[in-house]
Amino acid sequence: MRIIKGLENYHKGRPLSLALGNFDGVHLGHQKLVKLNIRDAKERGTIAAALIFEPHPLRVLYPERTPRMLISTSRKIELFTLLGLEMVIQTPFTLEIARLIPEYFARHVLHETLGVASVSVGFNYTFGHKGMGTPETLKHLGQEIGFAVNVVPPVMVGEQVVSSTLVRQALEAGDIDWAYKLLGYWPMLEGEVIEGERRGGKIGFPTANLKIDEDLIVPGEGVYAAKALVRGEVHNAVVNIGKKPTFHNTYPVTVEAYILDFHRVIYGETIRLYFMKRIRGEMKFSGVEQLVTQIHQDVAQAQRVLADTRFRAF
Repeated sequence: MRIIKGLENYHKGRPLSLALGNFDGVHLGHQKLVKLNIRDAKERGTIAAALIFEPHPLRVLYPERTPRMLISTSRKIELFTLLGLEMVIQTPFTLEIARLIPEYFARHVLHETLGVASVSVGFNYTFGHKGMGTPETLKHLGQEIGFAVNVVPPVMVGEQVVSSTLVRQALEAGDIDWAYKLLGYWPMLEGEVIEGERRGGKIGFPTANLKIDEDLIVPGEGVYAAKALVRGEVHNAVVNIGKKPTFHNTYPVTVEAYILDFHRVIYGETIRLYFMKRIRGEMKFSGVEQLVTQIHQDVAQAQRVLADTRFRAF
């Protein structure tokens, strides 16, 4: 995978087949678009690439309306690589970019700067000032300027159109099964292991507390069966997301993982948690003894779930 940071750093060579979109989550709809773009590139002999703007346009235009992202940019590029894209052009989204009229974007960015042979977009793609450009606009401009446009129809799961918003709602509700069906892979959080209150170790269940990027969505509060990727090895884990109501009246939401049969010190290391099922909601217990009893039950249930669930990172 070749990563170009900034449009100004791209130098035209072999023409591009370019996937356009926000790609938050790289869900099934995005995957269909990227695969179509790769197939198109193979047929044309072009480079299969994607153009992504960072940060998300809403963060620049309407920061108060910006949702938390499903995945980080690095994870997005990782998934693009696994799908088979050859290049990602990553460029800042600015007010100047937002003010470009659709024709200018198509003619000067896509054609003159990037030299696209074709572009692939989703059925609901918008671009240009105030989102005035639509797939039909792009098709018209492509015919006029000289590049092909592929428009990917909605991808359905059941009767629902797959979207980043729908995935976000599933995660907020702790519905991992539904999120998995929409994404096509297990939802994942990645973070640095930081020092917590060290209470888990005192009661026999030492946990890895993760520092999560505040721009990323965290599944709803509760206890989850998960897989932990630590130093390249996969382990079973029980993850608690919540505010520790047994010990605090008010407390920030934390993500802490009890990694089964794991005894190494990993402070300062980055680990991944792949969520596979929500076991229960967060509960307040009368004391430590009741909490320990429940944790034993959670571990047993998580082991049953993980034994019966096929795991793959993507």
